[in-house]
Amino acid sequence: MRKFMIQKIDSVPSKGTIQGQDAKHISKVLRLNIGARIGITNGKGKDYVAQISSISPPNIELDIIKDIVSFTESPVDITLCSGMLKDKKMDFIIKHVTQLGINKWVPFFCKRSIPCPDQKRIKKRKQRWETIAKESLKQCGRSTLPKISEPLSFEKLLDYSTDYDTKIAFWENETHPLSSLAKSPSCLKIIILIGPEGGLTENEIKMANKSGFSSYSLGPRILRAETASIACCTLIQHILGDI
Repeated sequence: MRKFMIQKIDSVPSKGTIQGQDAKHISKVLRLNIGARIGITNGKGKDYVAQISSISPPNIELDIIKDIVSFTESPVDITLCSGMLKDKKMDFIIKHVTQLGINKWVPFFCKRSIPCPDQKRIKKRKQRWETIAKESLKQCGRSTLPKISEPLSFEKLLDYSTDYDTKIAFWENETHPLSSLAKSPSCLKIIILIGPEGGLTENEIKMANKSGFSSYSLGPRILRAETASIACCTLIQHILGDI
């Protein structure tokens, strides 16, 4: 059953409306008719079964008829912090790490990241990332939409990390393997730090260590920043989560 998102649903029975491209997809591509059932998520961890009650493009009217248990969310609460890259690379990261089950994404600026754009451009980029995350959520069948932060400075990022159980920083000059990370209940709220192209500086990794981050290696080969983001989320989900 295909899943779509309506964020304001929180009770059963209720009504809902799908508009825009999703409505076109239902009527023109999937060719669903009145009475057909589809999956709905509110993006906050709740899933529902809905029945199409009316098709009048550009609107699809729904009866939300029951809630169902979601089995698509990870048992590990992962926050990924990514050093700022060029536009398409950041788009690539949020698209794929949404599929891998992260709960939060925090872009940040540091010495080797791209220069900080003006506030208007940052706002537009954040809106774009949120749209990409929604599309990726529907594609992979998740029920919880990742929270996306406005970009932070490196110093503010370290302050932000205070409440996490496990803090991990990946650094290309580190030799400590991630396989040494032990699975335990205290590892279930994790914050991950990945630098931009060129990586974190030695001074930045020292600052991170002082703030409680343990540094690890992603192997002997130098990975692109966007590859490293996907690799580290996959590995941590494999060691501690549901992959």
